[in-house]
Amino acid sequence: MTFRFADPLVLLCLVLLPLMVFFSGKISFGSRGSIRFSDRSPLKGVKAGLKVRLARNLIYLRALGALLVILALARPQTSTEETKIYVEGIDIVLAVDVSGSMKAMDFEVRGEKVDRLRAVKDVVSSFIDKRPNDRIGIVVFAGQAYTLCPLTLDHDWLEKNLERAHIGMIEDGTAVGSAISASLNRIKDTETKEKIIILLTDGRNNAGRISPVSAAEAAKALGVRVYTIGAGTKGLAPYPVKDMFGNTVLKPVEIELDEKLLKRIADITGAMYFRATDTASLKNIYGEIDKLEKTTMEETGYNIYHELFKYFLIPGILLLLAEILLSGTVLRRIP
Repeated sequence: MTFRFADPLVLLCLVLLPLMVFFSGKISFGSRGSIRFSDRSPLKGVKAGLKVRLARNLIYLRALGALLVILALARPQTSTEETKIYVEGIDIVLAVDVSGSMKAMDFEVRGEKVDRLRAVKDVVSSFIDKRPNDRIGIVVFAGQAYTLCPLTLDHDWLEKNLERAHIGMIEDGTAVGSAISASLNRIKDTETKEKIIILLTDGRNNAGRISPVSAAEAAKALGVRVYTIGAGTKGLAPYPVKDMFGNTVLKPVEIELDEKLLKRIADITGAMYFRATDTASLKNIYGEIDKLEKTTMEETGYNIYHELFKYFLIPGILLLLAEILLSGTVLRRIP
């Protein structure tokens, strides 16, 4: 336990207390009484009574009260606990494919068949919840890439933006290079030492003006790791189409996934490639990345202080009130 005054400069007022006592005595003993006697000889040898002695020393009661008030104003504190905080945080951009192929319904969420994007949003939301100290942003891409949400620590707002993502919001296609480039633009100038991109797609690069390999080389130069995730069942996947009567039916469709390119992007940037064939494996992948990307950024130690001013202020005020009351009543001096 340690003790301190939060505002020690207030203690300079203590030098006024001896001056107050000194000048009060000078005024008291130097003043002439209003009642005069022709002969004081009968009073010789008569000792001052208790009330007189107390009245003469009331100034010390006032000084003690003032002392306690000054100490209270200096804010005495005790420190009883030292706390250490270890802040783990990195900058993460989630690049999510919203192209037409993400309509394939080969994933399940809570027992219900859903399209790939719905499953990804559900898993990514859980991933975000586990990273409270990270700044996370979202880039969506199809034929082009756009920032859906910049890097932020406001994860509630982040998840609301994630819910806005939907298939068809961008012209169709799969621009992997543009997705990496857009993600780098959001992360390259931040001061955080650790920066990663998690890119998820279920297709083959067929759009955009930026080569995925060139974008990966740029990420490597900037010290950004790009984890890649290939989503979708191997082989035929159930895809919703309209039949001749206008009803939506699921038709087996083969969706090409360029795993070779995704592995190369991850290798270039010093990251890893994963394949998610169902919701469970997708959760495991984001869980694995969560374990891999833990970096201690800051260690802060601080003391928790407890204010003690009330233990000085209350007695001080009571002593000053007592001095005023006594000097005006039972210990009142007759002029």
